[in-house]
Amino acid sequence: MTDQTESTTDVSSTPAPPETPDHAWLSSYPEGVDWSQPVDTTDIVTRFNQSVARFGDHTCIEFLGKSWTYKDVDELIGRAATGLQDLGVGPGTRVGLFLPNTHYYVIFFQAVLRCGATVVNFNPLYAKDEVQWQIRDSGTTVMVTLDVEMLWQKVQPRLDGISLQHVVLCKLADALPFPKNVLMPIVKRSERARKTKHDKIVRFEDLLDVDELAECVDVDPEDTAVFQYTGGTTGRPKAAMLSHRALGANIDQVHRWMPDLEMGGEAFLGVLPLSHVFAMTVVMNLALSTGSRILLLPKFDLGEVLGTIHKQKPTIFPGVPAIYGAINESRKLSKYDLSSLKFCISGGAPLPVEVRKRFIKVTGCRLVEGYGLSECAPVATCNPLVCEGKDGTIGQPLPGTTVEIRSVDDPRKVQPIGEAGEVCIAGPQLMQGYWQRPEETADTIRRGFLHTGDIGIMDSDGFVRIVDRIKDVILRGGYNVYPRMIEEAIYQHPFVAEACVIGIESKRKGEVPKAFVRLEEGASLTQDDLLEFLEEKISRLEMPKEIEFRTDPLPKTTIGKPSRKALRDEETMRREEAS
Repeated sequence: MTDQTESTTDVSSTPAPPETPDHAWLSSYPEGVDWSQPVDTTDIVTRFNQSVARFGDHTCIEFLGKSWTYKDVDELIGRAATGLQDLGVGPGTRVGLFLPNTHYYVIFFQAVLRCGATVVNFNPLYAKDEVQWQIRDSGTTVMVTLDVEMLWQKVQPRLDGISLQHVVLCKLADALPFPKNVLMPIVKRSERARKTKHDKIVRFEDLLDVDELAECVDVDPEDTAVFQYTGGTTGRPKAAMLSHRALGANIDQVHRWMPDLEMGGEAFLGVLPLSHVFAMTVVMNLALSTGSRILLLPKFDLGEVLGTIHKQKPTIFPGVPAIYGAINESRKLSKYDLSSLKFCISGGAPLPVEVRKRFIKVTGCRLVEGYGLSECAPVATCNPLVCEGKDGTIGQPLPGTTVEIRSVDDPRKVQPIGEAGEVCIAGPQLMQGYWQRPEETADTIRRGFLHTGDIGIMDSDGFVRIVDRIKDVILRGGYNVYPRMIEEAIYQHPFVAEACVIGIESKRKGEVPKAFVRLEEGASLTQDDLLEFLEEKISRLEMPKEIEFRTDPLPKTTIGKPSRKALRDEETMRREEAS
């Protein structure tokens, strides 16, 4: 709510105060979506069970040509849960999932929750030290992974310590159809895990060898379901503790944002890693709760994605801007039929307006930008799917979610419409806090609102535009310069494929912007040409002091977002070597 103070000023002789954003979105909320309807917080295990009851014979998962029905997956989950309970897994146990996209991830995510335990998501791209640190920090005692050396060699060193009590080892070959399951061990022998004999190792097939299925453990809605580690730009990652209530709430919120979604009739394309909170919710949990088919791919490969859309006809395709941009740039796009896609939701990074427009033009699919964080399970806002949204914004708050723009200098003050401030979020999808980080929890969640660290502006219709991160603001001569504003302007040039802006040191100005740019293949552009193009789009304060053109793709975060941190590190190292 907006803070108001009583005034004795004669209002007839003064201008009206600026409009305040008290639920401004209600004036133009999408038709058929009720913001004020109570949010259904039914847990995702119950939601999956309901789908099994309604759509048991429908395909649940397809992975590289092999498929499982909802009844098949339910049987595997039940056996895995019983096997885990036989290992001592129950309430309070933290089970790590160190898995790429396969049916194993879906099985164990649900199985762990059926045991009343907590899932700890591990990024499959983590380095060995990062994996071992997260095992210790989270208190993970059981780990599930694949018999792939790239993963196994990062887990194996913990077997002889006291941290891990058991490792469940799954066979990649068993996830593949014939003849791939026969050929893979021969063709990919060098990639198979080595030295996998240890008394702590439990083979997947042995785990499932149970006489009867145990009962599902009743959980309290406030029990922690997932530890989702945030990929912060500084320091060690923190585990956002997401409750069963929060996960269930966010599924209901996202589902209601899609009033045209057909129960039991949709197909989700799962390219993003399920270990990432965006895919965990908007691909896996949403699909399973609506009886949908999940077309699961192990990683992003442009040809494989286009081929899957062409042949398997997905209807919903959550992704990140880099994926949609790659599809835009494909020279073979005309060979594929992408007309099955109803809509795509972009998250994880800002969606450049030109990428969105071009994707819609070449595919005919509706593409909208949403916004969220690990700390809110994760979706908080989205552009409408049933009516027109606003380019360059993250949309409006989801049902039951309140967004306020608060002053950075005085967090108790809600900013007027059109003024920048920190984006703050309240709703049933918020995390319980950070695991073993009480001070950081108290700093992040204040008076019921999650302080995101993002700077945004809300308009009179409740659409929010993210200006930048508080930590990414470039302080140039005492003025705030926002890298994202510069990036959006650069992306408007038709020759630009990728852009990322950071601040670099300046003796006179403190900091100045530097842009890293990759051009479309075959395009040619000079620094002077680009600066001239930007003159009418950004101010002199925002104009890059340096532009570095790259021929290779810019370094990315794990979800495909250009990494400012990596570019800052490169720049720091380069300047240190030059000094």
